[in-house]
Amino acid sequence: MQTVNIHEAKTQLSRLIEQAVKGDSFIIAKAGKPLVKVTRLDAPSAGQVRRLGFMAGQITAPDDFDRMGSKEIELLFSGEE
Repeated sequence: MQTVNIHEAKTQLSRLIEQAVKGDSFIIAKAGKPLVKVTRLDAPSAGQVRRLGFMAGQITAPDDFDRMGSKEIELLFSGEE
């Protein structure tokens, strides 16, 4: 795995990123001491993307869902017991 110093990484960033995208990771070092490893990210495939509505028709909510617990909530905010 290639190691580059910070100055070289700054001046050659575009080339180094292209290299990492192709699968050739590299290490950025300062004064010869390795600091970070740069590697490509694997994007999720189309089948792994979360979509809204994926459970449509599989679950139901009661008609009074937006009013459930309203009396208890009102009591909490009113300070009454």
